[in-house]
Amino acid sequence: MQLTFLGAARAVTGSCYLLRVGGRTVLLECGQIQGGAEEERLNWEPLPVSVAEIDAVILSHAHIDHSGRLPLLRKQGYTGPIYTHDATRALCDIMLRDAAYLHEKDAEWENRKRRRKGLPDVPPLYTRADAEAVLGQFRGLRFDQPFEVVPGVTLTLREAGHILGAAIVDLDLRERGRRVRLVFSGDLGFRAAPVMADPVTVDGADVVLLESTYGDRNHRSFEATLEELEGIFAAAEAERGNILIPAFAVGRTQDLLYLMGEHRERWRLDRWHVYLDSPLAIEATEVYFHYRHLYGAKIFRERDGGLKLPNFTASKTSEDSARLNDVEAGAVIIAGSGMCTGGRILHHLKHHLWRPGCHVIFVGFQAEGTLGRKIVDGAEYVRLWQDEIRVAARIHTVGGLSAHADQQGLLDWYGAIPGHPPVYLVHGEPRAQQALAARLASVHGAKVHIPARGETLRL
Repeated sequence: MQLTFLGAARAVTGSCYLLRVGGRTVLLECGQIQGGAEEERLNWEPLPVSVAEIDAVILSHAHIDHSGRLPLLRKQGYTGPIYTHDATRALCDIMLRDAAYLHEKDAEWENRKRRRKGLPDVPPLYTRADAEAVLGQFRGLRFDQPFEVVPGVTLTLREAGHILGAAIVDLDLRERGRRVRLVFSGDLGFRAAPVMADPVTVDGADVVLLESTYGDRNHRSFEATLEELEGIFAAAEAERGNILIPAFAVGRTQDLLYLMGEHRERWRLDRWHVYLDSPLAIEATEVYFHYRHLYGAKIFRERDGGLKLPNFTASKTSEDSARLNDVEAGAVIIAGSGMCTGGRILHHLKHHLWRPGCHVIFVGFQAEGTLGRKIVDGAEYVRLWQDEIRVAARIHTVGGLSAHADQQGLLDWYGAIPGHPPVYLVHGEPRAQQALAARLASVHGAKVHIPARGETLRL
């Protein structure tokens, strides 16, 4: 038995791991690498295994940094099953089509420039046809129901509390009379999240793969976060500006809608017009409502299906979105992408980032190399298309709304596993991983390793 780390190794995005058991090969995750141009070029590199050798794929959840190269895998010839939660399958149905559309548009934009230089066209990473094809390979499972994906590999998905359908991947591996229990945390949510259920603890493991996105910090208390948002809304109202919120279409957007409905009076939202400017987020919200049984009473919609928000508009078309550029005050605009790497938020930043009365609220992790990270780190100017835009807006980072567990949450989750098995840190930047490794060793006496990309572990 062996496990090879192909992505999200000493990095946050591009989650991908190769598992070999008893002559079978299983790919765990197939995520897109996100960041700057240099990082995203890595998506074009072939996997160090023939697609013909892969017997099955397991997917923890729908976020593109975990699922985004599945259409590329199909394009390269993979026709086998992809096992994941039912709700993840429903979300990927919209997310992978959207990702493919963006790849097509990026290629179209690039080819316009190449033609002017007399250069040949380049293809998109994958197309909507590729996304459509791979969706037929998904096999939906439920939480806590073991399923043998290939001989010698039994999968049980457990609630991770990150986004709808997000799972802890619990694998029972058997080879030549040996048995190993490998548990991959996936992306763990934080306890008492606005919408999602709490992540469950597991009752045992021989090897643990643990995410480490926030391994070097703890989130603010939830009440402090609510107070911070109240202050931002009050300041923006006094300054007669707009509020821009770059948000991931799946997870963060639904948290925001729920919180805005619950705290509409406290945040004086009746004085604002709230726009959800993301067709993907609008569709994802419908999926959340369909699977509301997964998070119990924490619903963000009224019984008749309407949102608990006054003055709410879902901006579905590009014309709807363009009209928002002329709104100079009183608008809360939620748009993707969450790291400002594409999507409609870029147009809103171009029209409002230079306005002193504008407020930009970042509510999620910003990976190195992304536009969002540059703004959060204090850039005075940013480039949007061919224009240099001055950053005059007030920038806020609200960490208490993260969909990821913080350092203490990661310590608590691992600490509940009997025997404190060896742990391998993935899905984190090196500084965060080193800080978490030190805490795991000092608090729990854990044997911790931070694998490099391409490294192989014998189980």
